Amino acid sequence: MPHSLRYSIVAIIVVLDQITKIWADRTLELYQQVYVTSFFNITKAYNYGAAFSFLDTPGGWQRWFFTAISFVVSVVLCVWLYRITRAEKWLSLSIVLILGGAIGNLIDRFYYGYVVDFIQVHWNESYFPSFNIADAAISCGTALLLVLTFFEKSDDTGEKAAK
Repeated sequence: MPHSLRYSIVAIIVVLDQITKIWADRTLELYQQVYVTSFFNITKAYNYGAAFSFLDTPGGWQRWFFTAISFVVSVVLCVWLYRITRAEKWLSLSIVLILGGAIGNLIDRFYYGYVVDFIQVHWNESYFPSFNIADAAISCGTALLLVLTFFEKSDDTGEKAAK
C-alpha cells in the first residue's frame, strides 16, 4: 500500500470520526437514547477517561495525561507506518486504523477534555460502554494486529508465512 494511500485512509477515518461526533454532540442531549434496533442505540456520552471510562474521575489531570499519551502514540505510529514496506499490506492496514482512531480521539481530548461517544450496543439490559468511530477503528486495527502477531511467523528466509 503506497504511503499516500495510507495517510489518505488515516485522514478519512479522522474526518468521519469528527463529523459523526460533531453531529451527535449538536443533535442529541447528553445520554438521550435514539432507538435504532433491538441491540443498537445512538446516545451521546462524554468520556473523560480512557477505554471503558478508565480513570474517569474528577480533577481534570487525566485530560493532559491522555492527550500526551495519544500524541506520543500517534507520532510513533506515523513513523512505524512510514517504515512499513508496501508488501506488508495487512500490517499497514492495522496501523492505519489504529492511527486514524488515535488522532480522532486526540483531537477531542485536546479541544474538549473528553471524547464524544455515541454508539451504544446492548443485549436486553446489558450495555457495552458507548464508543465512536475512532474507538471502532482502534479496536479493528488492534484485532488485526493481534491476528498478524499470533498467526504469522517468519520462516528461515525472513519472509512472513501463515501457520
